[in-house]
Amino acid sequence: MLLLFPMLISAQEKDWGRVSASLESTHHIYVDDVKNNFSPTEDYSLRYLDGGIYASNNYLKVDYYKGRLSAGMQLEGYFPTTVGYPLSESMLTLSNLYVNWADRDYSVTAGTFYEQLGSGLLFRSWEDRALGLNNAILGARATYGYKDIVSVRVFGGMPRVGKVTADAYASDKIFSLGLNKTIVAAADAGFSLSECLGWDGSILSFEGSFLYRYEQMPEYHMLDGNNIGWSARVNFDKDGFYVKGEYVGAGKKQSLDFGVMDGNAQIVELGYNSRGLGVSVTGRRLYFMQQRVLDGTNFLPTDVNMLSYAPALCSQHTYMLANITPYTPDTEGEVGGQIDAFYNFRRGTRIGGKRGMKVHANLAAYFSLDKRGGGFEGSKSRLWDFCLDVEKQWTRKFKTTLLYSLQDQSGSMEGLVPVGDGWGTQKIHIGMSHTVVADLLYKWTDTISTRLELQYLATKDYQKDWMAALLEVSFAPHWSVFASDMYNHGSSRMHYYNAGLSYSYRWVRVAAGYGRYRAGYICSGGVCRQIPAYTGANISLTASF
Repeated sequence: MLLLFPMLISAQEKDWGRVSASLESTHHIYVDDVKNNFSPTEDYSLRYLDGGIYASNNYLKVDYYKGRLSAGMQLEGYFPTTVGYPLSESMLTLSNLYVNWADRDYSVTAGTFYEQLGSGLLFRSWEDRALGLNNAILGARATYGYKDIVSVRVFGGMPRVGKVTADAYASDKIFSLGLNKTIVAAADAGFSLSECLGWDGSILSFEGSFLYRYEQMPEYHMLDGNNIGWSARVNFDKDGFYVKGEYVGAGKKQSLDFGVMDGNAQIVELGYNSRGLGVSVTGRRLYFMQQRVLDGTNFLPTDVNMLSYAPALCSQHTYMLANITPYTPDTEGEVGGQIDAFYNFRRGTRIGGKRGMKVHANLAAYFSLDKRGGGFEGSKSRLWDFCLDVEKQWTRKFKTTLLYSLQDQSGSMEGLVPVGDGWGTQKIHIGMSHTVVADLLYKWTDTISTRLELQYLATKDYQKDWMAALLEVSFAPHWSVFASDMYNHGSSRMHYYNAGLSYSYRWVRVAAGYGRYRAGYICSGGVCRQIPAYTGANISLTASF
């Protein structure tokens, strides 16, 4: 794939248009680790490697621009996919191919593209390589806009999915790339009353979407395969205060336990931003909103085949211990919301001191709904989540971030647990946990800095207490090295260590590492997938120009 780069550069030199390209290549080498219950050379229940010790995910994306014309493609290669990735076969495939013409007021696209209606609760197609998700639509799209007053979009096509085949189960190769018989067609329109009337300093707009979906239904299904959904939205903003609201009617849904249900959702957000203060309050209700692709026989058993997006509206943690048991929404019945606030104490104030201080807090609570009627009868708490973090620049060289997180998930979730020589799933009780983090950054010179993370998690429930540490040393602008360890001293007495380095030069970055990884979750914006434990080395290359 690297051989394509000289050809692309040559095209740019001859002024035939502008070309941009990006390459992402990840390589894993796995080793036996009895303590981590992992052996790449033996058969186990979640086997992805077919007895091998090497795996690789590769993506090459190329886009061409000339005037109002643009075109592009994406090539994916798996040899085979890395452990835990929701595909298993070795393959080389052209996943995306499109051509687009964009004029002043309109645009037309043919091929593959991504789209979203409103917040994504009704429909969303997007790519997230970490999750193994790429549900691009193969079809056509047209857009039109009149000044900033009216906007219209129409599109239709077939979503790309990870598809289950009959032969896959026998060979343990569960997924293959391709298209199924699902067809989607949508229209979206927006009208800005404030632009129409020439209001200054205020925004008031109304939006609406219509979605038609057809797919071949399983034999046991009570629906005929035709489904219609819609959403209505309003947005208002004035002098730092804003209100957003959306109502979604997702159409008929069949539940194996409750029969045919009318899926719907409501979301309201109020906020204020001014003079260093930001506050937002979000409330959301979900009722049978899962948009999972069918294959004519059953639901495709993975969230990478979702055609909608329900983000977890709570704190999205990046620290290791605060993200051990991430929260995912219950799209079949949930109500709740969050309050998110931050304040920037300005320089020269009594609390802000010489360099100021930033304080951020988040409180989220969610409750399950009664599945039969959508009300509160029989409901119970699913999540209480409180997070407080304080960022302070003490000197030109020294900055600290302190975090406290309280998470209480009163229900249970599917978790990966050791089963015999491999891994299986079972319901695990999460309960309440307290996490504290100290993140310390010190700049020794203009080019050398160190960052130290110290973390502790205390809980009486799932896996008991943890402690963790990370040390990162950066030599700007090229080198960075790190070492980390997570230790489950409350239960398994297991160390999950990791060390690595990276080098960056202009448009190329190379990173390498070695470590032991726990069974858990990879999450992005509240969407998560499970991964089994594994141990080994990894090398990654990213390049773009």
